[in-house]
Amino acid sequence: MTGSLFEQGLLERDYSPHFLAYYYKQWSNYTMAYHHHNSTEIMYLISGSCVVEVRDEAGGDTPFQLKRGEMILLDAEVQHRLIVEEGSSCRMLNVEFAFTEYGGVVPSIGSLAREEEVLAELLRHPFDSLVLSDQEEVFHVLKALVLELDQRGRKGSSMVHLLFAELLLRLARLRIESLPSSQQPSQLYVRRAIEFLHQNYDRSIQVKEVALSVNVHPGYLHRIFRTHTGQTLTDYLNQLRMEKARMLLGQGEIPVAEIADYVGISSRQYFHLLFKKYSGCTPIEYRNSVDRHYWSEE
Repeated sequence: MTGSLFEQGLLERDYSPHFLAYYYKQWSNYTMAYHHHNSTEIMYLISGSCVVEVRDEAGGDTPFQLKRGEMILLDAEVQHRLIVEEGSSCRMLNVEFAFTEYGGVVPSIGSLAREEEVLAELLRHPFDSLVLSDQEEVFHVLKALVLELDQRGRKGSSMVHLLFAELLLRLARLRIESLPSSQQPSQLYVRRAIEFLHQNYDRSIQVKEVALSVNVHPGYLHRIFRTHTGQTLTDYLNQLRMEKARMLLGQGEIPVAEIADYVGISSRQYFHLLFKKYSGCTPIEYRNSVDRHYWSEE
């Protein structure tokens, strides 16, 4: 079993998480002794404030002031301690985990990293400690993970492994987003652009608006988007809209004449042209084919 998040084997072979501790704890006027353990630890501050001091190999101490919604990730064997100053208190959610032989429950850490480059980036860049600020996305996953562990035990279940996989991905994305803009990889801008398209496809969108939402130049976004997806922004948006249109046409409840409005295309004639280009038939022909398929299965 290995406790570090940065063992090379995590990327090269398949491992599953093993949980050593998980708990909620209220601290008041408390100074913890320096300690270390062969496991990675997440200390998430739910309320209040505290200081986590990390000691390096040379004996130097680095204090990290944490406030609500912040967390610190501590790698295995890193010396650290918690300090809650007099007159203060904090409430924490803690999880400590290591990695053990793959138990056959998917996804393994390695397979997840091979599919998600953002996680591979996290595992390739070691740190002793890392402070991240959360908008409660990590908190909800972490809370669900601990609840599931409480019910299932440290060995876990399929749900435990899925929640842990989501936790790692969210942490990896938070780490990337915490970097200065000059260090953020282009895939982050592409992912943000895709998220923007999925959230706004139902209205008129221009490339410059997408670029503004991710804070890059439109020309630069156009280049990196095509490099990472093999499509232009416009092609991706049109394909997304046609996928949504096919889904809505398959429901049979929304009039065909109104589908264009649902997917953000103001011209019905243009919608018909696009739909035929991407689907090989007109919207009416598509709905009729879906209806015939439905009745043939009755």
